[in-house]
Amino acid sequence: MAQGRKFQDLEETGEALVAFINSSQPVILRRVKDEHRALFDQHVETKKIVTQILKDMAQTEESAGQRLLDMEEEKKQRENELENLGEQLRQCTAKSQITDSELQFLQRELESLRNTEHELQSLQNEVDEDTTEVIPSAVYVAQVYYLITKIKWEYNTPANILKGVHYGADLATPINIDTSMRPRSDISDQLWDFVSTEW
Repeated sequence: MAQGRKFQDLEETGEALVAFINSSQPVILRRVKDEHRALFDQHVETKKIVTQILKDMAQTEESAGQRLLDMEEEKKQRENELENLGEQLRQCTAKSQITDSELQFLQRELESLRNTEHELQSLQNEVDEDTTEVIPSAVYVAQVYYLITKIKWEYNTPANILKGVHYGADLATPINIDTSMRPRSDISDQLWDFVSTEW
């Protein structure tokens, strides 16, 4: 029964619609149709524009996000570079302090060497003064020893070798004694044996 009522309502609506169409003028219907088409076309165009705007916004957001990520990466790199520069600065400062300490030490050493050089120069001057007085007396003493012993020594021999010649009355006797192999008393006795006891 309910279905019959629905069918009747549908039939009445259809009749009302046919009556409306028959009563309407075709010019008005065309104008409504054209307006509806223009409205639809405007809707489609607006939809295209809005879609393009949304795409552009998405690209802009993506580009801005990428730039933000790049800036964060660059910031991290700059922070690492700054940290490395700070470490290099600390190392250079430490080296500079060590260099300053070494420089001060070397300056003190240089001053000490200059003082030592000055002292050596003073000693050299004193030795030069003494030498002018001592050498002639040393030569005199050597000549006296030669007159007494008649031994002429060679002076360019190793420290442990006594080398020379004894000029006796009859013949010259060479002397070559290794002092590291014999006691000093024996060497002294041997040399005194060359000396004549006849005055």
